[in-house]
Order: sequence, then structure tokens, then C-alpha cells
Amino acid sequence: MSGGRRKVSSPSGTQAVDRAARLLTEVVHSPGAVTFTELAAATGLAKSTTSRLLLALERNGLVRRDEAGKFRPGEVFVRFAWRGGAEAGLTDVAQPYLNRLGEATGETVNLGVERDGMVEQIAQVDSAYLIGATNWLGRPVPLHCAALGKVLLAYGTAKPPPGRLERRTPKTITSRSALDADLAAVRRRGYAIIDGELEPGLVAVAAPVFRDGGVVVAALSVSGPATRLTADRVADVARRCVAEASALSAALGHRPQRSAPESPAPESPARKSPTPENSTSESPTPESPAPVDQAHPGRNGSGPTPLAAPHRSGPEGLPRARREGSPQPKKEGAA
Repeated sequence: MSGGRRKVSSPSGTQAVDRAARLLTEVVHSPGAVTFTELAAATGLAKSTTSRLLLALERNGLVRRDEAGKFRPGEVFVRFAWRGGAEAGLTDVAQPYLNRLGEATGETVNLGVERDGMVEQIAQVDSAYLIGATNWLGRPVPLHCAALGKVLLAYGTAKPPPGRLERRTPKTITSRSALDADLAAVRRRGYAIIDGELEPGLVAVAAPVFRDGGVVVAALSVSGPATRLTADRVADVARRCVAEASALSAALGHRPQRSAPESPAPESPARKSPTPENSTSESPTPESPAPVDQAHPGRNGSGPTPLAAPHRSGPEGLPRARREGSPQPKKEGAA
């Protein structure tokens, strides 16, 4: 063409977009995770093309791979769903973080939310031990004596129940002023901890899970018997819990402020005897973990405590194969 501008089209670019859209549609419409081979077959694309486009979609948060290497909708879709405040997809997104935390600690790991004035666990990874394997899924637990519940209370996601606080054990806090002081400590150190408040012999730590806008929508916890979650070990477990809760928060679109949260001086890890009603703590308080960035584990952050699991008699410390979501009867440890 002379005397005018030549219009340049890009059929190859449009074709690439169309192909990527077909792959994305297959992933989103699939009732579960879908394999690479299934996607290539469903779209009729060459495996090399399928691989290249899936990598691009994954880089941009439109698809993600689970631990089995299968594809699911990515964080972009999760964040969009959370704009309405729905819990849809939360357990699917959270499962890899629960798995990593369970693998690192060997203890029961739970994800909890507030429902009808109680804590309800919506996802769980079982303990690797015979002692400490209670199934907490769907089991409501009081807010004020569970690590998960204290996190939800401390960050304003839940409100304390009206009337007198239920005493579950001699260590349960039943004084409103003592509970307020304990919740202030949760906010300072970034996680909650209980020792025998829910059931005798159960220890748990929990950290907050944030969504975009800095709102706490859930709590992540690690729990087990006091014979394993000793005062010396709790600090490390708390750091790991806060780190995974921060990583999950980042996946939900949370971007923390640059300033690090206030970190209190290390407290004595010594266990305390049963406390009276006006006591502010009934659990061992480990040295505060290094603050963790909610978007980048290992920097700065904070979080609520998981629910403590019930302690029962039986052979202790015997490892067993981990089975997530196993229907077999369990013996203790969650929340």
C-alpha cells in the first residue's frame, strides 16, 4: 500500500490467547483438579503448546498446581470470590499450607472460622502420631478457650459470648478482664497459645489468616498433647504456624503494611499451674517468633492460635502414616 499506513494484524497472538482461554476454561469448569494430559486431550493442543501456555497462566495466578501436579483455578479467582466475603474455595486454597505445616510439625493442623458464636474447623491434617489424632472437623468449640477462637476474638472477627464464660478446665479463663488482657497479648505477639484451657493436657498455637483489606477471615492452628508440645518446642511451632498463615494470607490477596507489628519481650516458657479466674494466661508463653510478613513468610506478621486437642491415654510417640481426611476414629489433638 502506498500513501497510507499499513495495518498489521497478529493472528498468532490472537490464536495464543484463544488457546490459553480454552485451557483456562477447562480448568475452571472441571469439578476437581485436572491433569496435564487431560487438558491436552480436552483442548486438542500439542503437549508442547499446552505446557507453554499453562506455565504462562500459572505465572499470572490464573491456574495453580496442587501437590499431585494437577491444575486448579489460581489465586486470582480465589481473590475475586473473596470480594463477596464468601468462604467458597478457602479450604482448597488452604490445603497445601496445612499439609506443609503438618509435615513440618507432625501434629494436628486445623483451619477454623467463626460460626454461630463458636469456632468450627473446616479443614484438618491429622497428626503423625497415635496420640493426638482427634477429628475436629465440624465440631464447634467455645471461642474463649481455643487457640483458633482467641485469634478470631483478638482480631475482631468474632465477639465473646454474652453471659458468664464457660469453664472447661481449671485453667480456662472465665474472667472478662483476664480474657481481654490475654487477647491483647495475642495481638502483640501475632499468635495465640493455650495450655489445658480447652481440655487437660492439650496445647495449641494459632495464627490469623487475612484476606485483602487486612480482615481476618480464619485462623490456622497446630495442636497436640503437652508431652510433645513442650515449652521449648512451642516457640518453633508458633513460628512455623505464623509463616504458613502469612503465606496463605498472601494467596488470598492480603498485602501487609511495611511497618512490623509490635513484638513483646520474650516471656518465660515455664508452665504455670492452674490459674484462678482473674489470671490472664494459663499456657506456656514461648519466646515470640520473628515477625513474619503476611505476604512473604519469614518476614513480619502475626496470627491467632489453633484449637487444642483432647489428650487421652494410650501409647505415646508412635509414628503412623499420615492420612488426610481419613474416616478412621481418632484419639486426640486439633483446634
